[in-house]
Amino acid sequence: MMSSALQGKVALVTGASSGIGEATARALAAEGAAVAIAARRVDRLRALADELTAAGAKVHVLALDVTDQAAVAEAVRSTVAALGGLDVLVNNAGLMLLGPIEDADTTDWTRMVDTNLLGLMYMTREALPHLLRGKGTVVQMSSMAGRVVTRFAGVYQATKFAVNAFSETLRQEVTERGVRVVVIEPGTTDTELRGHITHAPTKAAYEERISRLRKLESTDIAEAVRYAVTAPPHVTVNEIFIRPTDQA
Repeated sequence: MMSSALQGKVALVTGASSGIGEATARALAAEGAAVAIAARRVDRLRALADELTAAGAKVHVLALDVTDQAAVAEAVRSTVAALGGLDVLVNNAGLMLLGPIEDADTTDWTRMVDTNLLGLMYMTREALPHLLRGKGTVVQMSSMAGRVVTRFAGVYQATKFAVNAFSETLRQEVTERGVRVVVIEPGTTDTELRGHITHAPTKAAYEERISRLRKLESTDIAEAVRYAVTAPPHVTVNEIFIRPTDQA
C-alpha cells in the first residue's frame, strides 16, 4: 500500500539488486518516494523496477559499480536528471569477505575497502551538494562489526569502524545545515552477503555458528531505514543498532 510520507522525494539506493537494498527500495517506494536503484546486476534491478512501477512508483535503474568514481558521479547526475533531485541516499552496497589475517588473499581486502568504504565515500561526496540543497538524509549501512570485534573478520570490521567514523565526522560537518546522517548497524541478517566469503573454513564455521540463530530479515533492516528517513525534519535518528534476539 502506497503512503505519502516521502511523496515528492527522491531516494537513491545502492546495492539494490538483492537483500537489504532491495527491501529498502520497496520500503521507500511504498512511502511515496521516487527511487533510483543501483547495482551491478542490472537484470535484477529491472525486475524490481517492473514490480515497483506496477505498484505506482517512479523508478530509475542504474548500472553501477560504486568503486568507480566516475560512474558514481554519473549515477548521481543521472538520478537528478531523471527524477528531479536527490533527497535520500542509502549507501548499502557492500561485501563481507571473512577470513584470517595470516596468509590472507589481499584481493579480498582491496575489494572490501574499495566497496564498503571508498565506494560509500564517493557516493556521499557526489550526493552531498544535492542533500545540502534540499536538507536531505544520508543513510550509511554499517554493521554490528563496526562496534564488536571478533576473530577472522579483521578487514571487514576495519571498513565498518571506518564507516562509523566517517559518518560521525560528516554529521558534525552538515547537521547544522539541515542534512541528517543515519548509521544502521545490523547484526546477523539473512542475505546473500555471507555467500561471497572466499575462505572455505571460515565460511563453514560462520554458517554453522549462525545456523542456531533466528536471523534478521532484510525487511527488518528496511523498516529501520524507513523509520529514520520518515522522522520529522527536526529529528535525526543518528544510529540504529539492531541484532537478532538470539545473538549474544
